[in-house]
Amino acid sequence: MLVLNNIKQRLGGRVRVLVSGSAPLSQQIEAFMRVVTCAPFVQGYGLTETCAASFIATPDNPAHVGSVGSPMPATELRLEAVPELGYSPSDKPPRGEVCVRGPALFSGYFGQEALTREAIDSDGFFHTGDVGEISGDGTLRIIDRKKNIFKLSQGEYIAVEKVENVYKTCPMVEQVWVYGDSHQPCLVGVVVPGEKALRAWAAEAGQATAGVGPDASLAELCASPAATSAVLSAMAATGKAEKLNSLEQVKAIKLVPEQFTVENDLMTPSYKLKRAPLLKRYQPDIKTMYDKLAAEARAKGGAA
Repeated sequence: MLVLNNIKQRLGGRVRVLVSGSAPLSQQIEAFMRVVTCAPFVQGYGLTETCAASFIATPDNPAHVGSVGSPMPATELRLEAVPELGYSPSDKPPRGEVCVRGPALFSGYFGQEALTREAIDSDGFFHTGDVGEISGDGTLRIIDRKKNIFKLSQGEYIAVEKVENVYKTCPMVEQVWVYGDSHQPCLVGVVVPGEKALRAWAAEAGQATAGVGPDASLAELCASPAATSAVLSAMAATGKAEKLNSLEQVKAIKLVPEQFTVENDLMTPSYKLKRAPLLKRYQPDIKTMYDKLAAEARAKGGAA
């Protein structure tokens, strides 16, 4: 308790509740934060288009851990079926794309009427692109993402942002962009590694194994095949722990030292990945990874 009280004092000593947003937290992290901050720690949910918080969990209800709570006053929620991912409001519990309506909703995208009509339906509901599940007590859990879905060559739909969010919890990963398309049977990725974790691995592995010395730059570490294998193994372990299926697991990665930023046009001002510019920049690396996987599959006498 003395240790936890020190943390509480670092936060000012009078914190009554903390709210997390922007990205989903695992139940383990949320429960952990409740303990170490000595205060209720809850998740909220909303978008810029909905004037931020449209949902928020109840601070004094432990059953709300892992959910974003109930709609805020005057906010209406509707779930819409996403048949390509197998989600339906008639499921038990109900699941589907989260659609929101209310006075806090934006009026539209400035100068982009077509985009506004695509986002807001004829009933006035804004389609968030997130997939939610309504629990028995009426709270909402965000479980998937409808947008940025693509199909692999064997017909499997992949919600790529879900996969990326899982991999971002891996200590060896700072940033990750996952790629796949209907002409390929598996996923590959470009990863900005977590430098601290990668250097710790290199120090433990030693120069003979890591292929680089203790004073190597991040770029040199990223160029090491052994480092690439170590990061890929760590990602696979994280994916398995988070119950990604085999087709959701990346089969090859490229380590890069440069972060994805707004300045290099690889992220939007709201810090979302810009997939078209990423593909343009890393297209040669994507081709190299798929060519290598195909060659390995041929060598084994099977398909990649």
